[in-house]
Amino acid sequence: MLKRFIYAALAVLSLIYSITVFLVGSGTFSFIIWIFVSIFFGFLWFMEKKKLWGKVPTIIRKIFRGLVALGLAVFIICQGCILTQFFSKGDDGADYIIVLGAQMRDWGPSVVYKYRLDAAVEYLNNNPDTIVIVTGGQGANEFISEGEGGKAYLMEQGISEDRVLVEKESLDTKQNITNAFVMIEDDENTKIGIVTNNFHLFRGILLAKRYTDADITGIAAFTEYQFLPNNMVRETFGILKDIL
Repeated sequence: MLKRFIYAALAVLSLIYSITVFLVGSGTFSFIIWIFVSIFFGFLWFMEKKKLWGKVPTIIRKIFRGLVALGLAVFIICQGCILTQFFSKGDDGADYIIVLGAQMRDWGPSVVYKYRLDAAVEYLNNNPDTIVIVTGGQGANEFISEGEGGKAYLMEQGISEDRVLVEKESLDTKQNITNAFVMIEDDENTKIGIVTNNFHLFRGILLAKRYTDADITGIAAFTEYQFLPNNMVRETFGILKDIL
């Protein structure tokens, strides 16, 4: 009885959360993940309610449980990796900081992007010799490139134009980073900070260290707590993709 209640509650909550994520209109399809999660728990509820597990061959049950355990283990490891950079504030004195792009709205940076830019503003105000590179191309649903929109926002916050470089061709995190590196002369003595939201920072640093010998540190920006589950689950898939 308790199992059925838990499975039913998780199925309903996952479905409600998928609707919440969809209504944000982030431009991604991550809400689909939660629909599948809801279906998964609905399946478990159905199997328990109808007492069907006893009719399933033992080998099938063992394979199913093994796959669930493996998936859970991989998920927990990835979450642990994400948390290693969750509260990073970077080291002072960076030569450059790179702000990873995110969606631009008609009225300005999306909430996710604004938090990244605000973290960059704070760092730049405390480190007046640091140059910032804002990154990101123009998507089909954006009126301006993310790099250009980020520059406009930084200047509105009082950052001098001569401290802002713009990369406006990249379409994903990897290109954000590699295209930014092309714009600077980096070596093992160069200090570079990667600026992105806390859930995204581990992956950003992981990618950056592949493409440079520079000293890389992370600067974590805030994320609204209600969207952390979605972002951290989605990030798990991103980490696995990059590692594989």
